[in-house]
Amino acid sequence: MELLDWIVIAAFAMALVGIIVWVMRQKQESSADYFLGGRDATWIAIGASIFASNIGSEHLIGLAGAGASSGMAMAHWEIQGWMILILGWVFVPFYSRSMVYTMPEFLERRYNSQSRTILSLISLISYVLTKVAVTVYAGGLVFQQVFGIQELWGIDFFWIAAVGLVLITAVYTIVGGMRSVLYTSVLQTPILLLGSLIILVLGLKELGGWDEMIRIAGATPVNEYGDKMTSLMRNMGDPEFPWLGALIGSAIIGFWYWCTDQYIVQRVLSGKNEKESRRGTIFGAYLKLLPVFLFLIPGMIAYGIHQKYALAGGAFLPILENGVVNADAAFPTLVAKLLPAGVKGLVVSGILAALMSSLASLFNSSASLFTIDFYKRYKPETPEKKLVVIGQLATVVIVILGILWIPIMRSIGNVLYEYLQDVQSVLAPGIAAAFLLGITWKRTSAKGGMWGMLSGLIIGLTRLSAGVYYSNVATASDSIFKTVFYDTNWLFFCGWMFLFCLAVIVVVSLFTEAPSPQKIQGLVFGTETAEQRAASRASWNHWDVIHSVIILGITAAFYIYFW
Repeated sequence: MELLDWIVIAAFAMALVGIIVWVMRQKQESSADYFLGGRDATWIAIGASIFASNIGSEHLIGLAGAGASSGMAMAHWEIQGWMILILGWVFVPFYSRSMVYTMPEFLERRYNSQSRTILSLISLISYVLTKVAVTVYAGGLVFQQVFGIQELWGIDFFWIAAVGLVLITAVYTIVGGMRSVLYTSVLQTPILLLGSLIILVLGLKELGGWDEMIRIAGATPVNEYGDKMTSLMRNMGDPEFPWLGALIGSAIIGFWYWCTDQYIVQRVLSGKNEKESRRGTIFGAYLKLLPVFLFLIPGMIAYGIHQKYALAGGAFLPILENGVVNADAAFPTLVAKLLPAGVKGLVVSGILAALMSSLASLFNSSASLFTIDFYKRYKPETPEKKLVVIGQLATVVIVILGILWIPIMRSIGNVLYEYLQDVQSVLAPGIAAAFLLGITWKRTSAKGGMWGMLSGLIIGLTRLSAGVYYSNVATASDSIFKTVFYDTNWLFFCGWMFLFCLAVIVVVSLFTEAPSPQKIQGLVFGTETAEQRAASRASWNHWDVIHSVIILGITAAFYIYFW
């Protein structure tokens, strides 16, 4: 890092401080101001925040690492970002007219208070143990690689970078709430995009162009069935990414994440109206087409450069103690070795922007869940200003818990992206099933939705526990339990789990009391009033449809090209 790089980073920091100061001057007197930014966000702020919140360490480290190790396989999860359109076109009307703060609160309105509690607990635990901790861990790893510093003042630089990142982000999130998350994203998103684009261009230049990357990756086998790193659709015998399993699993996880997860949906809930919220999702869907090219393909580029270096007796990517290439170091290595002075500072600012935006969104979403779904439920008379304070204190606690969990994250090493997707594959089905049937089938009962989610939680925890047990047992006899909960491919398990949860909801609903028409008014298809239907229709025009079709067309073209 040279002086010019530090000047660029300082300029980014000053711009960030300027936005935060502006946000601090805005009134934060009510919980709606703090958790949802006063519900006055525009489509630009919503779309930018959806994208910036989504792009985090799992992309900078995990997705680029997946590209360097296995090629296009993980692209399914990114391309399924088109499901943001389902959020905008299908769910936004229901969420907007319900005027809820959180997704668990929506489930209480549709089902019962027990459903709200179950979803709140699942969300909070998963945020702290996966998203917060992984983002912080990977942030420390990125900056350790980029700056090339192992120790500072006798302390592992990893910890200095990780804790520093958390504290800086926590300060502006605690002070500014959702407004700071939204409007810092407007600054952070273009910097992240520009920085990553520069990496892509310079990486291709170093390697010898797109055709050379395709040649090298296309000559590298990834399984015994003839699939190469460029193969998006892999043989059904592939142990990790059989094509049907990848399509099913990524679709279920995508539906849960983009349409029902508080982390994403909270950005939509902050929109000033249904029109701005929907257009925010369309803008976010456009942006979500980019990560494959900005992170996964740079990982493949890093692999190609490494192969060329290897032929000359050298190495581009770092080598682990066991002699295996450290694929997760792909993106920070490209930054450290290819970028000139000044440009490196810009890219580092982009990385910092991505990590801070993700963390800020996580902190705010987690604080919202605790404050609205737990504290306010049991103390409904709490003044609005006190709720803001409770939200700020909750953020502090979540920050501390995330830091305490980092050592566990360090132990998982090079499997960040896969780790996240594996955990999400057992969390998603029950929640996705409850939301899907909740808004599409009037007969879905409160107990049906609740037991669908609860069965998903039990099965998911069983699957995770079986994975931990059998991975650490030298010899284990074959059994039906082992076959089902451990040996079954994780993607197919996700699909079967989703079908099982749907069946539970249907069966329980048919044997329990149906919801009253008054309870589900406006929350299920076919229950809207004429005024509500008219308001929804007035919130979009032909341009919204055209842009949505373009996004679907680009998605289809990508699948065809890398088939």
